[in-house]
Amino acid sequence: MIEDMRKVSFADMNCSIAQALEIVGEWWTLLILRDCFLGVRRFDDFVERLGISRNVLTDRLDKLVAADVLERRTYDEGRLRYDYVLTPKGKALWPVITTLREWGDEWITGEGNEPILLEHRTCGNVTHTRLVCDCCGETLHGRDVRAIEGPGAD
Repeated sequence: MIEDMRKVSFADMNCSIAQALEIVGEWWTLLILRDCFLGVRRFDDFVERLGISRNVLTDRLDKLVAADVLERRTYDEGRLRYDYVLTPKGKALWPVITTLREWGDEWITGEGNEPILLEHRTCGNVTHTRLVCDCCGETLHGRDVRAIEGPGAD
């Protein structure tokens, strides 16, 4: 028997992942952010590219603006039309979106079927993300790190 699944708020959970999911954990939100990183800025362009309903898009954009992930910039005052632009907080999600895309390339679409690749503008080669230690520069894998209590632990 499939149990009834309801969205639960993580607002009171002392976990950075849970708190981040409060903002970006809904799947339309991640696709909106993907399109923002690809240069989409206008409401109608999001609707056309995503096939999302206007009321759902309005709700998601409002939440991203309220969370300071996107900024609403007026481009047509007479018709109250806006561009939606990534804020510094929104731009900081680039590694998350990129790593999620690369995971999908590897585990879902498969090698040779990647819809988008990243070309490094400086050297012109296709590149991939990697996590490195900010102290020694060594590439990090899950087995190379351990979780320890931070200053906000309770």
